[in-house]
Amino acid sequence: MQTAEISLLEWQKRYGAEKACAAALAQYRWPDGFYCPKCGHDASYYLTKRKVYQCAKCRHHTSVTAGTLFHSTNLPLVKWFWAIYLVASDKGGISAMRLSKQIDVSWNTAWSMLKKIRAAMAHRDSIYRLFSELVELDDAFVGGKKPGKRGRGAGGKKPVLVAVEKRGKIAGFVSMKAVETISGEEIKKFLSRSILQGQQVRTDAFPAMNVVGEEHKHEKKVTPPEEAATWLPLVHMVIGNMKTFINGTFHGVTHKYLQEYLDEFCYRFNRRFWEPELPFRLLNACANHAPAPC
Repeated sequence: MQTAEISLLEWQKRYGAEKACAAALAQYRWPDGFYCPKCGHDASYYLTKRKVYQCAKCRHHTSVTAGTLFHSTNLPLVKWFWAIYLVASDKGGISAMRLSKQIDVSWNTAWSMLKKIRAAMAHRDSIYRLFSELVELDDAFVGGKKPGKRGRGAGGKKPVLVAVEKRGKIAGFVSMKAVETISGEEIKKFLSRSILQGQQVRTDAFPAMNVVGEEHKHEKKVTPPEEAATWLPLVHMVIGNMKTFINGTFHGVTHKYLQEYLDEFCYRFNRRFWEPELPFRLLNACANHAPAPC
């Protein structure tokens, strides 16, 4: 679905006031007009002092932010809208420190906002399953400050499963999941939530990957390190881009929060051909997402 493009100046003009942001959020929540979340009635009164909608039938009060990503926020919506634009418009991402300076909030607040925005990104991508002429599947290892062995078995690194659609000569959508270990059980879970059943899936010949053949057409090959980029070229390209993204903007992340950054990378990569549309796409994702924990 095509979404409108918008520039920084137009965003500032359109969403520079709290009233305008609230109206936009109401439009995303109720595109066909207000309806009461309690009784479903479609008429209401707006109580200006309390800034809530009162159902004309059951008198239930509903704010424009209730039940959304912005639920119970103490921040002005203007700052939320600016955070969404800044996150969406910079393909390299934005750190909590930089966001805190840009919208004049504390580092903790900026970090919490980014965490919630990434939750909306992850939810939007979780709706889809990879499907194409071929899906490449491999693993990567992220993090770790100690020198030594690389790849599988490396100390202090977090395993990540990576799947990439092959669409002609280019990569389609991607999916990534940080796991505890590269095991058959973890791979089956990843396949179930990321790849449409019955797909042609190409992997190396690592034994744990044999579970791919249970519900997919499995194409595997023993690949020495020097041949890996030839047998699985797209997935290796995506892994390299992911590591550049994490190390470039965020200077590395801890294992605890790695999945959030993988979610952000995937969301951006999957929409890289629609970059000018990302602010509105991300705003829509946030407006329609349930409250997220800090």
